[in-house]
Amino acid sequence: MPTDIAKALRAELSASQLDALVTRRENSLIQHDISEQAANIDRLVRGRRVLVVGGGGSIGSATTRLLVDYGPSSVHVVDHSENYLAELVRDLRGRPEGLPDGIDFRALPIDYGGPVMERLLAESEPYDIVLNFAALKHVRSEKDIYSVLQMLDTNVVKHIRFKEWLARGRHGKRYFAVSTDKAANPTSLMGASKRLMEDLVFEVAAETAKATTSARFANVAFSNGSLLQGFLYRLERFQPLAAPRETKRYFLSHREAGELCMLAAFCAPDHHIIFPRMEPEIELQSLPDIAVRVLLAHGYQPEFFDREDDARRSVREMARSGRWPVLLTPLDTSGEKPYEEFVGEGEVQTDVGLKTVAAVRHVTSLTTTDGLFDRIATAVNNPGSAIDKAHIVSIIKNRIVNFRHVESERNLDQRL
Repeated sequence: MPTDIAKALRAELSASQLDALVTRRENSLIQHDISEQAANIDRLVRGRRVLVVGGGGSIGSATTRLLVDYGPSSVHVVDHSENYLAELVRDLRGRPEGLPDGIDFRALPIDYGGPVMERLLAESEPYDIVLNFAALKHVRSEKDIYSVLQMLDTNVVKHIRFKEWLARGRHGKRYFAVSTDKAANPTSLMGASKRLMEDLVFEVAAETAKATTSARFANVAFSNGSLLQGFLYRLERFQPLAAPRETKRYFLSHREAGELCMLAAFCAPDHHIIFPRMEPEIELQSLPDIAVRVLLAHGYQPEFFDREDDARRSVREMARSGRWPVLLTPLDTSGEKPYEEFVGEGEVQTDVGLKTVAAVRHVTSLTTTDGLFDRIATAVNNPGSAIDKAHIVSIIKNRIVNFRHVESERNLDQRL
């Protein structure tokens, strides 16, 4: 089957159909609260200056698409990816309603922790609202010490600098930063880095903010770099799909992701982290099951393999008869959890007056009292220092009591 036929099969399913295929919801899980809170959000956003950091990625762009329709005076979107920013601008201007008139909209290809960002904040009129989506978000980023240090630089060290610059310029009376479900009882260094990020969001240079909030996320279906987006690429390129056995995840659509962030940024109480109300018995979904649904929707019957070589070699012959290989892999890579959770040990789920989301009040760990952030910054910024991944794990374990990292010596780059 030619590649253009595979692309045509993908095109037959709209983004909303793909979302519904995975989430098994025709309507947004969070729409009820968004509708109920529309006037409140409008009151907080209309006429305000907004800075969106990491706004070109999947969650940041989904939130920005919703935000611009609430009448802010300025929306300045920062992202290190020029391509993401270009697509965001094209998408906003290409909508039936276009980009609302009167908004000072700018897309800025800037590293949020670098000197150009510092200059921008020093020379700009204060931003009333700052939404921060910048993150390295993949568990695969703990495969070696260099990737770990870059992850800590992005998720922790740069974030601290950024918050200090905000405070100096009196920016961000309302501050939101996105977290992850993997920060609850983390098993990966990525999850631990986001748990550290939660501490710094609420504790570092926070005195200028009247409201500081965060959100822990389920997976966003077909988001940039996700396994599900990879399913579509594998079909286009005549490659097998792959999914870990006995692994379950929660899923949100892109729109639901944006709505969750809007609720967190504008409706959650100060010092709270919100998350979607999702019942594990109903909403936790097997990744192999989703691979099967994607294949069936594209007209293929799945056939399961245990060996990567066999799966790779069989694609074209199987495709001719309407079948497609699915490689099932063991869950034996460092940091991977078999399931997701939103509430960690020592945290208490709280009702915040919203029907579709709940929250936990931030509980400070030991990270802010004994110089851990300074030690991490020294490790990142001093290339001559001797350090390894095991040392990073050990110093974080001593500060985050529910961090249960297991090193397996295998990483996701060793998997299809």
